[in-house]
Amino acid sequence: MKKLFGLFLLFCTACTTTKQTTTTQPGSFLIINGKLFASAFQQKASEYKALCLQAYNIARVRVDQYTQVASSKPKAVITDIDETVLDNSAYQVHQGLQGKDYETASWYEWTSRAAADTVPGAPSFLKYAASKGITIFYVTNREERERPGTLQNLLKFNLPNADNSHLLLRQNVSSKEERRQKIMADYDVVLLIGDNLADFTTSFDKKTWEERDENTAQRAAQFGDRFIVLPNPVYGDWESALYNYNRYTQAQKDSAIRTSLRSY
Repeated sequence: MKKLFGLFLLFCTACTTTKQTTTTQPGSFLIINGKLFASAFQQKASEYKALCLQAYNIARVRVDQYTQVASSKPKAVITDIDETVLDNSAYQVHQGLQGKDYETASWYEWTSRAAADTVPGAPSFLKYAASKGITIFYVTNREERERPGTLQNLLKFNLPNADNSHLLLRQNVSSKEERRQKIMADYDVVLLIGDNLADFTTSFDKKTWEERDENTAQRAAQFGDRFIVLPNPVYGDWESALYNYNRYTQAQKDSAIRTSLRSY
């Protein structure tokens, strides 16, 4: 009898252990762990730093090239901010360790801190471009309420043209085209710099991943010429396109990613 009772307890313990190991815990979603892993690449991989430096080295060559070309307008560079000039990986890690992805309220709290570091190569390039007489415009989809923290963060690193007139925040739409055109009306824009293809042209605004691939191939000659792309493995329209720009739950995002991947 004692032996049977002991076997029963062993069976119950095994069942309980199995249940504990198979239950989905907060933060165990692929999307959260994936972003933590990608943030580790952004913070720790020398290869990430090298890619950023490579992009800005090319940008410097282009500045030298385009400043030799006469223009009737003053020259300018349009740059994105997040993951192009400022590194927000600390925010992503903070969220991921809590089992969370991006949240509007926590993002506003983060940007108000003005605590982001810079992307490797960004400060030196922007200062170099300014020394050549080029005006820097920061075109970002941060919102108006984020203006004080954003300017404070840019000024923290003494970045050129870090003032209200050169910081164009999101107003009514996420597309940056209207803001780009406003700058181009008065300036000869020699370079556009960003981590998201929508930072360059409307050809990438809210497009499917198939359309993004096709438009990238069509504009191949512009990358490294007028368009300078920074690596961002953590988030962007490349991710949103996998969800068809829908507001999915974490489980739905996981499913969409797994379904989209190629295997053998």
